[in-house]
Amino acid sequence: MSVVSAAGLGLVGLGGAEPADPARRGPEELRVLAERAGRELEGAPALEIARWAAETFGDRFCVTSSMADAVLAHLVSRVAPGVDVIFLDTGLHFPETLRVRDEVARRLPVNVRSIRPRLTVGQQDGEYGPRLFNRSPDDCCGLRKVEPLERALTGYDAWAAGLRRDESPTRVNTPVVTFDARRGKVKVNPIAAWRQGDVDAYVARHDIPVNALFKRGYGSVGCWPCTRRTTAGEDPRAGRWAMFEKTECGLHL
Repeated sequence: MSVVSAAGLGLVGLGGAEPADPARRGPEELRVLAERAGRELEGAPALEIARWAAETFGDRFCVTSSMADAVLAHLVSRVAPGVDVIFLDTGLHFPETLRVRDEVARRLPVNVRSIRPRLTVGQQDGEYGPRLFNRSPDDCCGLRKVEPLERALTGYDAWAAGLRRDESPTRVNTPVVTFDARRGKVKVNPIAAWRQGDVDAYVARHDIPVNALFKRGYGSVGCWPCTRRTTAGEDPRAGRWAMFEKTECGLHL
């Protein structure tokens, strides 16, 4: 496939006019951009999807990362050195996850932004009762992930996530570019079509930091109270909120 750029897709300007000022794009323009890019970039290499986002949105584009690995941060940094990488520091992460975050900040040409909830874990316990994650994980995720992400995305028009279609049945239809109507922003999923083998090959080729928990039986890594090891044959995300009918934290609904 030929190199895909924002200009090549006709997504930068409107009607042959000069490119719009990214700071003044409204929700409807962003929706049109996302819907067209979602169609035209389907099947494009991940690097070109990331390039389109970087060229289209400039510094109003960021990456979000759970620090399970640094694949997405590394990929985007190749076309957008210095890109902001948002990490939601819930206060309940495994030490191994925080080590990946610190390694990404040290090794990659990106700007890691650690975003914390408004309440510490102790303050949350005092206000909502201890171990909210055991009683109402949706509320806990809302406080420690969803609300912080809303704050973190202020000032951006587009954000990239590392969702893949092979991760779980709830993600099989993940588009490479979509409009996040709830937030009024463009959501970019450059590696949506990758499979685990593609991730492993990229990690090996570029010496990417990876969370050490994957070598200890974890198929997916989130906050420690809500993550367990998976067994052979289980869905990689089966270890997340295993005692509840819950498969997502609310960031990607």
